[in-house]
Amino acid sequence: MLSNALRTGVAGLAKTLALELAPTVRVNTLLPGNMSTDRSIELARSRATGGRTVEDVMAETSAAAPLGRYGTPDEFARAAVFVSSPAASYLTGATLPVDGGIIRATL
Repeated sequence: MLSNALRTGVAGLAKTLALELAPTVRVNTLLPGNMSTDRSIELARSRATGGRTVEDVMAETSAAAPLGRYGTPDEFARAAVFVSSPAASYLTGATLPVDGGIIRATL
C-alpha cells in the first residue's frame, strides 16, 4: 500500500517538474519491479520460513510477474540510459515501469 501511494506521488512530482523545467531539462521516472539484487535476496531470506528456502520464495515472487522472473540491474540500467539519451529526446514527464509487467496500477 505504501509503495503504491508513493509511486503516484513521485509520478505527479515528475509531471510538475517536467512542466517547470522544460525545455532545458527533461524529467522522467523509472519504476523498478523485482530486481535481482543483494537486497531482494535478503528480503527473500527474511520470508523463507516454514521449510521454504530463499529459492522457493524468489520462485513464488517471480511467478507473479508476467515475464516470470526478476529483472537484472543491467536491464534497469539500460532503461535509465534510454530515458536519458537522445533517443528519448521527446520524452518528459513520463513514468516508465521497468518491472516485468508486475505493477498492475495505471500511472
